[in-house]
Amino acid sequence: MTESPRSTTSTGSASSAGSAVRQPDPLVSVSGLAKSFGSNEVLRSIDFDVAPGSVNVLIGPSGSGKTTVLRSLNALDVADAGVVRIGDVEVDFGQRPVTKRQVATLRAQSGMVFQSHHLFPHLSVLENVTAGPVLAQRRNRPEAEAEARELLRLVGLEEKADAYPYQLSGGQQQRVGIARALAIRPQLMLFDEPTSALDPELVGEVLTVMKDLATQGWTMVVVTHEIRFARQVADQVLFMDGGVIVERGTADEVLTRPRTERARQFLHRILDPLD
Repeated sequence: MTESPRSTTSTGSASSAGSAVRQPDPLVSVSGLAKSFGSNEVLRSIDFDVAPGSVNVLIGPSGSGKTTVLRSLNALDVADAGVVRIGDVEVDFGQRPVTKRQVATLRAQSGMVFQSHHLFPHLSVLENVTAGPVLAQRRNRPEAEAEARELLRLVGLEEKADAYPYQLSGGQQQRVGIARALAIRPQLMLFDEPTSALDPELVGEVLTVMKDLATQGWTMVVVTHEIRFARQVADQVLFMDGGVIVERGTADEVLTRPRTERARQFLHRILDPLD
């Protein structure tokens, strides 16, 4: 099975004040990220870090730029300016032209789970999960299939390996999508509102898998409106509005004790929509 990248810390030498603990370097650093679509300025100088092994949740109203941040991390959207670093791979989007090789190298660092499942309908579940490792990464097929079966077990779908997408529920298809993203052995997992297209009764099974990944130490950046999920697992919450990060902090700080009026208004509308 693919092992998750885990956070590591090292303890410095003891002193009279006690031993100092060195925090790990960020796995992801974003600086000055900007993106426009025509005259619409979607992102304006976005800056944030992601610690290894942490869960980072982006919240905010529709059109605030959350998904564009996610797509910029995966280079599905090529930013107009700013620097994105994931692990040892860094791309300065302000240095033009951004080459196909730079895009491919950055994209290879992360696995992305979309709102819709985007499974290949003509391939079995097992074939969907092994497509990336075998076709894109040129890995050994028997090895990739063995790892895919273990990932399917992880998401609770080992018995569905030979099924086809049309034979699965929406929640099951999304869990296959998670296994497929994990199969490429990414350093970072990206989730773009992974439960938004699901019936309410199917949301829980996907969030349970995501909580398990968090427990195992996967580094995650998640765009979601599932505030309860964010409260339970997020190490960092970023509230976005108008293409900027308005507020950031721990789940307790942002979701329970927001400092800005804009964040308070948003959370009130999400949590008490009938008021």
